[in-house]
Amino acid sequence: MKSETSIKALVRLIEDPDDAIFEHVRDEIINHGTSAIPFLESSWEEEDYGLLFQSRIEDLIKEIQYKAVKDELINWIKSSQKDLLTGALLIARYQYPNFDEDKIRTKIQEIRKDIWLEMNTHQTAYEKVRVFNKIFYGKYRFTGNSKDYHSPLNSYINTVIETKKGNPLSLCLVYSILAQSLDMPVYGVNLPNHFVLTYLDENNVMSIIDPENKTGNLFYINAFSKGGIFNEIEIDEFLNSLNKPKLREYYEPCSNSAIIIRMLTNLIASFQQSGSSERVNELIELRNLFDNNFEV
Repeated sequence: MKSETSIKALVRLIEDPDDAIFEHVRDEIINHGTSAIPFLESSWEEEDYGLLFQSRIEDLIKEIQYKAVKDELINWIKSSQKDLLTGALLIARYQYPNFDEDKIRTKIQEIRKDIWLEMNTHQTAYEKVRVFNKIFYGKYRFTGNSKDYHSPLNSYINTVIETKKGNPLSLCLVYSILAQSLDMPVYGVNLPNHFVLTYLDENNVMSIIDPENKTGNLFYINAFSKGGIFNEIEIDEFLNSLNKPKLREYYEPCSNSAIIIRMLTNLIASFQQSGSSERVNELIELRNLFDNNFEV
């Protein structure tokens, strides 16, 4: 109750024309965090203090929401688990602070259940991927968004789940989250200019089939192209076409932190194209958190 009274009192001072007083009020309100947002929104709707008051409230709400995402991302970076879905939802909240996170989690569980119902323990890795692809691309119609490839909408997990369209990274992210929940060892591979998945050779099959295979991968999956299966020779050819060295990191799973960093990098590029400098600066600040708090 004391906090509520304090926030209400501070909100009434937002219209103060003295910049020094407003800066103090602003800092105090931001320190209250997201609990201040309902009071700010209520005042914006109900009070008629003029354009300056409304503009300041709008800016305060944005600052509080951005700080909340920033703080949660720092906690995610410092955590030992670094759950991929949680990280992706955090980045989505940067753009959509009020989206229904439970709705996205529920939809993912729905897709997972439909795939699980068609799987059994006797299926090979290839057969499991075929079943997965039939549901993921067939029933739910997920597809690569080639027409609007650079749209930021392709990078937010909530819009990808809703529209069924995404870029290579976001489709791989959703694919791997679902696959891992079904005990399929499917992980992201952070290629230059692309992103694919690898199905790990858990049963050491490749040591028999291909003794030269040193990567520990059974095969690769192109989530952007309807889950097509390919091998490391195609990665060799891809790297050659880009004049890139055949580094080990281009053949093996990357960390969840690397995936979130790549997501932020994609968003920075998208907003640079649209000229949204404020978004670019904020996203760069979020990406830099990884350098300050964690070694990938």
